Amino acid sequence: MGSSAFDKLETRGTLTKTKRFRPGEETDKGAHMVKLPKGAKPVNVSLPPKAQVAWRMFGKFIQARTGSDPELEDNLLKAHIRLRPEEYLAVAWMNTTFAAVGAVVAAFVAALFLLILSIPIVTLLFIFALVAALPIFFSYMYAFGLPVGYHGKPAGMAKKRGHKIDKRISGAMSFISAMSSADVPVDVIFKELSKQAIYGEVAKEAEWITRDTELLGLDILTALRKAAQRSPSSKFSDFLQGVVTTSTSGGQLKPYFLVKAEQFEKEDRLEMRKKMETLGMLAESFVTVVVAFPLFLVVIMAIMALISKTGSGFVVLLLYVVVALMIPMSQFGFIFVIWNMEQEG
Repeated sequence: MGSSAFDKLETRGTLTKTKRFRPGEETDKGAHMVKLPKGAKPVNVSLPPKAQVAWRMFGKFIQARTGSDPELEDNLLKAHIRLRPEEYLAVAWMNTTFAAVGAVVAAFVAALFLLILSIPIVTLLFIFALVAALPIFFSYMYAFGLPVGYHGKPAGMAKKRGHKIDKRISGAMSFISAMSSADVPVDVIFKELSKQAIYGEVAKEAEWITRDTELLGLDILTALRKAAQRSPSSKFSDFLQGVVTTSTSGGQLKPYFLVKAEQFEKEDRLEMRKKMETLGMLAESFVTVVVAFPLFLVVIMAIMALISKTGSGFVVLLLYVVVALMIPMSQFGFIFVIWNMEQEG
């Protein structure tokens, strides 16, 4: 379900979710009536076609061999992967199975082709095992994630969402503090925030809070408490917990919002300064490692190849390695580091 799933929440349909209580949670809460606005129509939320096929193929297998996994369920919720743990594992098993079958077929075809070319049997078996095993291994990595098992992929996606929330939280706090200065109620603030697509993942978190209050009938403090528990960003979670604590202790939210806006703005400036210092250090390292050092090395090796009588061939080979392998790899290494910094920042 895309980011527009809760657009026009007051006139569109509903999103329902089965509540599964964990040990120690209350189960005796009675049903309550939620009044929908006039003209609202129910919306059926179903699994994607791929997940439906996976559940039909591996659903019983997963249910028979997999128990409750709260950690995976929390990671799926934080990553906004709208699948239950059993459904996610079914999709992962289907991906792995199809990749394994495809790898074995490809290995068989390759072995048959090499057999026609009269390749030795030991080499044939080695190539067959390599072609069959590597795709299975990579499909396992994609489906389940390494090195932390099948929790890796949802946890990694949740971590990326947390970084995106941290990038937008300063601007969102300015919006919240401006709304609170006009004495706008908290639930209306988060409803208006959910409509501001410019704030990215923060707006999506606000959408879920609005869903809990207007669609599921929760009070705003309970909705904020649940949002703090499922948020992948520690900053946003601490902020929501502070809203709940300030409200329940009788404090005023307007000064709290202003203080948090100033705090996140200062943290953004510090983070930007740290990033600029890191980029400056990388620029100096790039000039030294990728520009100056290979240049001197190429000049020295060229002179050695000219004056050497016996080892000139080996020096020329090293010169090719430096020019064709070392310099491009070092450049791509710096590009990857800078790109990764931009993704995390």
